[in-house]
Amino acid sequence: MSRPLSGASILLSSTRSRPLPSSPRLLSRRTLYGYTQAKALIYSQHGEPKDVLQLHTPSPPPPHSTLLTLATLASPLNPADINQIQGTYASLPPLLPVLSSPNPIAVPGNEAVFQVLATGSSTTTVKKGDWVIPASTGLGTWRSHLQVPESEVVRVEKEGLKPTDVATVSVNPVTAWRMLVDFVALEEGAWFIQNGSNSGVGRAALQLGRKWGYKSIAVVRDRPGEEGEKLRREMEALGATVVVSEDEAQARDFPARVKELTGGTGPRLALNCVGGRSALSLAKVLVPGGTLVTYGAMARQPLNIPAGMLIFKDLRFEGFWVSKWADGHPAEKKRVVEEVLDMVRRREFKMGPVVEVSWGGRTGREELVEAVQGTLEGFRGGKGVFVFEGE
Repeated sequence: MSRPLSGASILLSSTRSRPLPSSPRLLSRRTLYGYTQAKALIYSQHGEPKDVLQLHTPSPPPPHSTLLTLATLASPLNPADINQIQGTYASLPPLLPVLSSPNPIAVPGNEAVFQVLATGSSTTTVKKGDWVIPASTGLGTWRSHLQVPESEVVRVEKEGLKPTDVATVSVNPVTAWRMLVDFVALEEGAWFIQNGSNSGVGRAALQLGRKWGYKSIAVVRDRPGEEGEKLRREMEALGATVVVSEDEAQARDFPARVKELTGGTGPRLALNCVGGRSALSLAKVLVPGGTLVTYGAMARQPLNIPAGMLIFKDLRFEGFWVSKWADGHPAEKKRVVEEVLDMVRRREFKMGPVVEVSWGGRTGREELVEAVQGTLEGFRGGKGVFVFEGE
């Protein structure tokens, strides 16, 4: 059995979506003098996406030296991207006088997959037609084309993969992998529990846990009737040993129920992306010396920890921010990405569902901004992903 590597989000239905082929043609729009015609979403001040996002049309020149001209194939709309636009995220891209803009600007987006359109004369690691992903966060991926030094991207083997697979691999699967590996030394047969199990990270954790022989308790939001049963079956198909609703997890008898379900062993690790009462319900069922790792706070409620959990149960409460980890461990991130993509090729891992948002040569600002704003509203059928098309 393969073991983990060792180591210390409904978009607007009015937005038309088309599937992108697994081996798309080179997406190039050239001007008369060889410059690439690009489109980029930008902002010059923080605020709601509908108020501050603008569509800019830079034209990168032919590349020289170690520069690469890239065509974006797919780029997801992550919650952190929205928070950066709003100015509420922990790290904010600087506003700079770039892309021939008269005002300092930033380009949102941190995840993507690109196809190499052209290379400078001194490049050594990639060639025209290769697929690459950002080497670190903050590249600014919500644009049709860009030009960057070779060192700012990493080549990925594209065979057997869809652009949306590669575009969404760097955040959710990597987050799940590191949390299962870095905080508690779980052995085969060990239990972990998580809330937000229907999220991208939650789905990834269930699949990785199953592959590595772990048992899991998947907590999901309450859904009525057949909708709830359908979600339960879906979580079990991904690898959940037990699926419970938030109401069940917050019931008074839940710790006793978990003790019975796990044969008295209980979970040593809890993964929390909700916060508030939901997170506390996870902590209550951890064994003494267990660890709760927080990587999100969807409920926007604080985690109030009773003193007894610290004094008498000796629980650990940790946080994980994949952006900081990835920027500090580029080689390990690359290894995890490659392993996950290999699992996708072998059909041992399913990337989370996506809602594709078409971005073509004639797509206007209103359509793109509407899609971005839609990520803030209601239930979604999957993670929103810009898919880029030629003329």
